[in-house]
Amino acid sequence: MILLKNVIIVDASSPLNGKKRDLLIKNGKIEKIDDSISNKDAKIIERDNMHVSIGWIDTSVSLGEPGYEERQTIQNGIKAAAAGGFTNIMLNPNNQPNPQDQSGIKYIKNVTAQQAVTILPIGSFTLDQKGEHLAELFDMQQAGAVSFYDYKKEITNANLLKVGLQYTSSFQGVVQSFPQNKDIAGKGMVNEDVTTTNLGLKSMPSLAEELQIARDLRIASYTKGRLHIPTVSTNEGLKLIKKYKETAHNVSCSVSIHHLVLSSNELESFDANFKVQPPLRDEKEVKQLQKFINTGVIDVVTSDHTPLTIEHKDLEFDRASAGTIGLESSFGALNNIIDTQKTVELLTNGYEVFNQKRPVIEEGQLANLTLFEPETTYTFEKKHIVSTSKNSAFIGKSMKGRVIGIVNNKKAIWNE
Repeated sequence: MILLKNVIIVDASSPLNGKKRDLLIKNGKIEKIDDSISNKDAKIIERDNMHVSIGWIDTSVSLGEPGYEERQTIQNGIKAAAAGGFTNIMLNPNNQPNPQDQSGIKYIKNVTAQQAVTILPIGSFTLDQKGEHLAELFDMQQAGAVSFYDYKKEITNANLLKVGLQYTSSFQGVVQSFPQNKDIAGKGMVNEDVTTTNLGLKSMPSLAEELQIARDLRIASYTKGRLHIPTVSTNEGLKLIKKYKETAHNVSCSVSIHHLVLSSNELESFDANFKVQPPLRDEKEVKQLQKFINTGVIDVVTSDHTPLTIEHKDLEFDRASAGTIGLESSFGALNNIIDTQKTVELLTNGYEVFNQKRPVIEEGQLANLTLFEPETTYTFEKKHIVSTSKNSAFIGKSMKGRVIGIVNNKKAIWNE
């Protein structure tokens, strides 16, 4: 039994939004919400300026297990997610083997069952993610897959995307299409701008993203299927999505936190932690992306958490692998540039986008909660990283707000 004392509720859809209340949690359920609750048998959690919202969901997380346990095991990933305030994470098919049938999804569901952090598996869109033949999409959905995605691989075959969207629309499946045209991108590893040109690094124009988004939106319009465009990083890409959303509602998108707060200027140090995919854009582009935050165009903000060992990162820039971890730093980085209410919204919209039941803060409901303090400022350091791999682009960056803990699946994890 847990008694949360004097917590400020953050939930725009609730009449309790902004109110300070006590919450009593018993057997995993919210038993009582009141101005003041006393219970001598309960574990009391009370902190200065403690806030509570429904549990946050990260829609793009990679872990090492299965196949690359040296990068990050599932158990370590759960600890990192909890440290970042996430009660639900969507697991990218970025492993070995990747789930592409019912058995692959069931395996992930079974090994992660009844943890404090719920892991929601994403199935491969095509067999072996080769972009040639559709994987067993319906069977995977029945087994618990929340989406279908060839991780960080563009769907080159336009007809395959068309057929996939038509097929999944019959069972409300969500297909993800990575926004990059490989022919335009070529072997580029950074954004095409003044900074990267001066550094002499192989670059790719933002056109590579914009072309792919334009094509995919046209296919989505034709099929009426549910399309999610992950980790959009360009102003023009978001403009295209904004225009599409004015007349249709079958497309959603995410932006990763590092594209909202970091620019290609970071590359002047040649630190491979700033090598990500899509690449960091220039400062002007970052400011343009931030203008979309309050427009409803960006549905969710994700960490795009990608753990990589020093063998993959401590190399010359052009030889290093792309990716940064972000579970532990997403909240502090996002809350540092926008207000807390909007931060929580962008960290919880993923429930609706991916057809998951949205938690509620009401008496009698299962507790799926994130507890946090939104005002403390600090500098993110290696000591704040729980993940086994330490490849964070946010080391040394300013943060605002700390996660106190999570309650989910009748379990609780506290950071203090």
